[in-house]
Amino acid sequence: MTNTMKAVRLHEFGGPDVLHYEDAPRPIAEAGEVLVRVHAASLNPPDLHLREGYRSLPPEWQPSSVFPMILGTDISGVVTAVGDEVSGFSIGDEVYAMVRFPQDIMTGSGAYAEYVRVPANELALKPAGITHVEAAGAPMSLLTVWQFLIELGHDAPNPLQSFQHVPIPLKGRKVMVNGAGGGVGHLAVQIAKWQGAHVIAVASGKHQSLLCELGTDEFIDYNKTAAESVAQDVDLVIDAVGGANMERFLSVIKPGGALFLMNPIGFSGYEEAVKSEITVSFTQVRSSGRQLVEAGRLLEQGIIRIIVDSTYPLAQASAAHKRASRGSIQGKIVLINA
Repeated sequence: MTNTMKAVRLHEFGGPDVLHYEDAPRPIAEAGEVLVRVHAASLNPPDLHLREGYRSLPPEWQPSSVFPMILGTDISGVVTAVGDEVSGFSIGDEVYAMVRFPQDIMTGSGAYAEYVRVPANELALKPAGITHVEAAGAPMSLLTVWQFLIELGHDAPNPLQSFQHVPIPLKGRKVMVNGAGGGVGHLAVQIAKWQGAHVIAVASGKHQSLLCELGTDEFIDYNKTAAESVAQDVDLVIDAVGGANMERFLSVIKPGGALFLMNPIGFSGYEEAVKSEITVSFTQVRSSGRQLVEAGRLLEQGIIRIIVDSTYPLAQASAAHKRASRGSIQGKIVLINA
């Protein structure tokens, strides 16, 4: 085994063309870690934000320029080495993980590479019956939905709200998912349906057929109809999009209901929510091998599935980022390491 590998590295912040496929030092599994030969890695919004230097954030929140860095958190692959103080994993195991998130949110977790070292407590055996490509598309999106809707699973302070996020019972509830065609959205639809909710999906018309396949009870094409003009008496709105005017969803939620924001930056409806007796809540997704084991059973049993928008060779990561920047993604974009 040589001490180098191929990786996609960043030497400066900027557009997709700053991603370079090149030689890099091969990581070594330290105590409590496992070295994984990456078969596939998926793109997530933080990858794009970090590549640009989080330029949308206030200057004091932007990362320092520590280059070169390797982006990416979500991987599926095979264990090639096991560090000291690790039990439960062996060389040859097929595994998947969201790597060191949010700890490395400003420096990159190293997934866009042939090898990555992963803390053992963030790792889980890959669900049987699904491919590495599908498994790589799961971790961040699946953990996000799991921690929002099923179990938070940690007690870390929330820097953006004064209270801990608490999932609410979904059985028999009316749940609306905005951005239902995307990586988080299509899993939120499936998890809410699994929990016994009546699910309303909001997305562009191109996603309607798929979302109906995944269990959607009602579909709203936002290009034709504003969701807030037709939905009513909703118990929970899950906004997987963010951006301007998130406050518009408050009007469709019944008193005692909730609005869960995947990206709360810019939301300005807190006073209105209090008056309407609506809970507005957010949490930061965190790596968890234990939760990937639990949620992975649903993938293994075929109760939920990962939709893949497109795949690209690892060497073409810049093209994958260009695809992500065009938007209208159905499911996940995945990099394949042959």
